[in-house]
Amino acid sequence: MQTNNTFSVVFFTRKSRNKQQELSIYARITVNGKRSEISLKRQVQQKDWDSSKNRGRGSSYTIQTLNKYLDQEYARLLDCHKQLLEESKIVTANAIKSRFLGEDDNHKTLSELIDYHNVNMVTVLKHGTLKNYYTTEKYLNKFLNHKLKTKDIYLKQLNYGFIIDFEQYLRNYRNTKKNLMLTNNGVMKHLERFKKMINLAIKLEWMQKNPFNQFQLKFDKYDRAYLTERELERLENTHYNNERLERVKDCFLFSCYTGLSYVDVKELTTKQITRGIDNNHWIFTKREKTNESVKVPILPKAMDILAKYRDISKNSDCEALLPLSSNQKTNSYLKEIAKDCGIHKNLTFHVARHTFATTVMLSNGVPIETVSKLLGHTKLSTTQIYARVVETKISEDIQNLLIRFRTKKQQSQALNQTK
Repeated sequence: MQTNNTFSVVFFTRKSRNKQQELSIYARITVNGKRSEISLKRQVQQKDWDSSKNRGRGSSYTIQTLNKYLDQEYARLLDCHKQLLEESKIVTANAIKSRFLGEDDNHKTLSELIDYHNVNMVTVLKHGTLKNYYTTEKYLNKFLNHKLKTKDIYLKQLNYGFIIDFEQYLRNYRNTKKNLMLTNNGVMKHLERFKKMINLAIKLEWMQKNPFNQFQLKFDKYDRAYLTERELERLENTHYNNERLERVKDCFLFSCYTGLSYVDVKELTTKQITRGIDNNHWIFTKREKTNESVKVPILPKAMDILAKYRDISKNSDCEALLPLSSNQKTNSYLKEIAKDCGIHKNLTFHVARHTFATTVMLSNGVPIETVSKLLGHTKLSTTQIYARVVETKISEDIQNLLIRFRTKKQQSQALNQTK
């Protein structure tokens, strides 16, 4: 087995097509007898070229400049050969040429990485998630144009300073009305998506160092909005003659008692309603967001809502069981409903899912492991976010603990009296 490659670089000339007395200069790379040629984009007069030395002839300033340039390019080609050896890559004449011209993986650009990510993630990421990546791409392009005055950048140029500068650009970005566009968590989400693209480049060996190694994403923690038991009851007791608001209210309540997200409620069909292990009605579905299987027993209040719209779904060409508008319109209608019910919270459809986890489940003693399964969470830590805000459950548990302490004390006193 051959372990050493033969390698050489020589300069040569070809006659110019346009000017007979002018020569075009080329570099020829030879590895194990196989050649590859590169045009150096330089010309020299035929009389000024020394074919025996493959350099310019004479000591004029023009020839000295030319020979210095050729020496530099010769050194660059030797360095390309050295880099490939150090990276344990296959050394060929074409590989050295690609490295020299910046056409190999070592010279990939940020736009090439983004394009590769978006094309390959179409079948992996959900449409909504991919849209967020497109938004991050737009911010990156604006940052390159406005701050760095360029349309693209080599991946090997990305460093910690680039990340910091991009973060500050996002924090200070304003719309046409001079309003700040992003909160801290909004900035962190864009950086998080950018970090995932950089991690892909590392795995593809397009980058040697990760500029995010010294950077820490810092999200602000906040309590998830949910309806208390009193607010939920107030909503249930509110009825509308306006069919539009009545439907949105009912769909929201259905989510409060099933924990299904907006898209899962919207796409719910008869095929997903089945008899469970207890012979009661259950919803068997998969979360649109994570593709995680979810099995949810249908509570009586949720069953009543399905029964209310049974005739509508039968007479409709659509298979959906509940009449749900677009997410944007639904959230707009929920603002009206919250105002009518005296609920001073930013009511969105996702609040229903939080209400299911906290007010309906955890507050009534359902174990967090069960709640996690019902929500279709892949990690228990995700569900624990809801557990931190259930103060009524904590109070109830402490009261039960105090009762047990008193009972033990009374039993101990009674035992001492009998002795």
